[in-house]
Amino acid sequence: MNRIYFDNAATTPIHPEVVKVMAAAMTEHFGNPSSTHAHGRQVKTLLEEARKKVATILHVTPGEIFFTSGGTEADNMALRCCVEDLGVKHAISSKIEHHAVLHTLEELDKKGKIQLHFVNLLPNGHIDIDHLEELLKQYPGALVSLMHANNELGNMIDLDKVSQLCTENNAYFHCDTVQTIGHFPLDLSVTKIDFIACAAHKFNGPKGVGFIYINNRLKINPLITGGSQERNMRGGTENVYGIVGLAKALEIAYNELEHEKVQILEVKNYMMKRIKEEIPSVRFNGDPDGRSLYTVLNVCFPPSPVSEMMLFKLDIEGISCSGGSACSSGSNVGSHVLAAIGVPEDCSSVRFSFGRQNTKEEVDIVVGKLKEMLV
Repeated sequence: MNRIYFDNAATTPIHPEVVKVMAAAMTEHFGNPSSTHAHGRQVKTLLEEARKKVATILHVTPGEIFFTSGGTEADNMALRCCVEDLGVKHAISSKIEHHAVLHTLEELDKKGKIQLHFVNLLPNGHIDIDHLEELLKQYPGALVSLMHANNELGNMIDLDKVSQLCTENNAYFHCDTVQTIGHFPLDLSVTKIDFIACAAHKFNGPKGVGFIYINNRLKINPLITGGSQERNMRGGTENVYGIVGLAKALEIAYNELEHEKVQILEVKNYMMKRIKEEIPSVRFNGDPDGRSLYTVLNVCFPPSPVSEMMLFKLDIEGISCSGGSACSSGSNVGSHVLAAIGVPEDCSSVRFSFGRQNTKEEVDIVVGKLKEMLV
C-alpha cells in the first residue's frame, strides 16, 4: 500500500540532493573540525561554508549563525540566555506558542526569574496587536517571544509590525521561525529580530540539526558549556554532516520557494474546496484564507461516532496526518492551541500539512475516505 503523507509540519522527507551531499561529506571527510591538522581543517571548511550559505540566504553575517541540535535547543538558548544575561524581567508571549517556548517561559516565571504576560488572542487565532502594544508600553524592555507561523493552525504574525513595536519599546524580539524558514522569504537586514530558531527537518533536511540566529549587537553566554566550538557559544563537537545537509536543504528550498509555494498552496486550497463540497458541516480552525502559512490546514470535523478514532482510521487507510502538534502525539493531553482559541472539545480536529511531494490526486483519495467515515 502506498501511504499518503500529509504531516509535513511534523517533519518532511529528506531531499535526495541533501542525502548526496551528506553522504559525500561522510565518506570523504571524517576529521574533527576543532583539530588543527589537515583532516580537521578540511571539515572546518565544510562547516564554515555551510554557515556562510545560511547567513547569505538570511542577509546576516556568518558570525550571527550558531548551529544547534534543532529548534527546541535554539528556542531554549534564546530565552534562557536572554533572561540570564540581558537582565530581562518581563516576558510577553502567547498561549499558542510551541511548548519549546511556552514551557521554558513558564518555568522561568515559576522560578521568579521573569514575570510572564500573555497577549490576547482573537477568535481566529491571531494575536491582538493592540494588546501587544499596550503590554509593551507597560513593560518596556521586555522579551517578546512570538512564533512566525503557528505549527498547528498555520496562522502567521505580522512580523514587520511586531518587530517595529519591539524596536519602539526597546524590547528584545525572539521569533520561533521553525515552520517558516525554507517556506517564507526572510530578510533579517530589513526586519529587525534579535533571535530566530530553525530546524532543518522542516524543509527537507536532516533531523537533529538546526541553528539559532543571534543579532550581533547582543552579548550572551552559552547555554551548553564545554569546548570552544561555535565561537565559544555552544560546547560539543558539531554535527558536521547534519549541518552540511541543513545548508544544502535551505539552499534548495529558497531556490525553489516561489514555484513550490504556488504548487503547495494549490493543493491546500483544493483540499479546502473538496472538503467543503463533500462535508458541508465542516469548519476550519485559524485563518486559512487570510494571513496563514500555505503548508498547514487545520480542519474541525463535526461530532460523530468516529470522531475520536478519526486519526486511527485514517492511519489504517494509509493516510498520515496529525491531530494537532506532533510534539503531543501519543499523549492524552488535548491541543493547548485549540483550547486557547476556544475550539469546542467535541470538535475532532485534524491538521493536514503539505509538502513538495503532495498532489491533488492524493487530496481526492483522502477526502473520499473522510466522506465514507463521516457522511
